[in-house]
Amino acid sequence: MLKGIPRILSPELLKVLCEMGHTDELTIGDGNFPGHTYGKKVIRMDGHGIPEILDAILKVFPLDTYVEHPVTLMDVVAGDPVKTPIWEEYQEIVSKYDARGKDCFEKIDKWKFYEKTRDNSSVVIMTGETAQYANLILKKGVVMMDTD
Repeated sequence: MLKGIPRILSPELLKVLCEMGHTDELTIGDGNFPGHTYGKKVIRMDGHGIPEILDAILKVFPLDTYVEHPVTLMDVVAGDPVKTPIWEEYQEIVSKYDARGKDCFEKIDKWKFYEKTRDNSSVVIMTGETAQYANLILKKGVVMMDTD
């Protein structure tokens, strides 16, 4: 065990997060996301929802400040009557760690989201999240060292 590390972050996930460099991406998928189809590596966190995982990750994982939108959401398919209140939760969580808050977010088409995951994500974290369109991609920023 380590001090200061959220308990929800497994050793396997911590290793991946640590190995990721600036501009690397990770996808957090809801319970319906086809992670094993699109992920190079998959870590299962079935007993957890995305908000708690997102909050834990952002405690140790900076978002990229060199891009306009370091967080990507899967947009709702046209004509689908689904509501996405979970996106507001994400904005609140991200706002705790990044001053840009809701401006960190972009939405892209479902199929582009799958392609982006396949082409760019170092890992897909599969969750037990039941909210629809809860998937998101995070782009890693630069870890700033204390100069003290």
